[in-house]
Amino acid sequence: MSQQECNVTRPRQKRALETRERILDCAIEVFHERGVARPSLTDIAKLAGVTRGAVYGHFENKADLFAALCDRVRLPTEAISETDPVACQTDPLGELRESWLFLLRQAGTDPEWRRILDIIFHRCELVTESGQIQQRLHEGHREGTLRMTELLQRAVAVGQLPADLDVDAAMPLLHASLTGILNTWLFQPATFDLAAQAERYVDALLDMLRTAPGLRLPS
Repeated sequence: MSQQECNVTRPRQKRALETRERILDCAIEVFHERGVARPSLTDIAKLAGVTRGAVYGHFENKADLFAALCDRVRLPTEAISETDPVACQTDPLGELRESWLFLLRQAGTDPEWRRILDIIFHRCELVTESGQIQQRLHEGHREGTLRMTELLQRAVAVGQLPADLDVDAAMPLLHASLTGILNTWLFQPATFDLAAQAERYVDALLDMLRTAPGLRLPS
């Protein structure tokens, strides 16, 4: 490609990226206000000031747009998918702790994260597109669960957690606790300061792993 062609292509790519991000911004606003089921892509296109065809130029359908929207945040199990592989070998529990703290603090301080998580938790009605939407959420949960399991097993191996920790029993309890904290706060954010309490909540969960008799393997 010649320099002249590059000079033409780059601004075009920049405009296309800006359009895509504007569509996503408007989708967040529409989904948060009206839910995921009711609005059409035309509604989102109108708010973004583009044609319906322009939306389809960036997203295959509503489920594809929703998946891109989810990529702007990290769900509880997805939050650990980008941990440092080196640190995970030497301090797996520390990496787990930092990923959870990041998730809760980001949700508690970033308005966009709060709105997207609110859409995921409270505004995903069961509709035709929900099969693909639920698949996106299930895939993220599955990958994150595998990663979290690996970190817990590594933490046991290096002595950060008890040797008799029942990792399989701990996993659903941890996930339910994290999503429960988020869900409670999203439903009534004025009741407590999520970002300020994040460290206390996360450390309490880690203490549970270390000390709860119900999470020990049978003798």
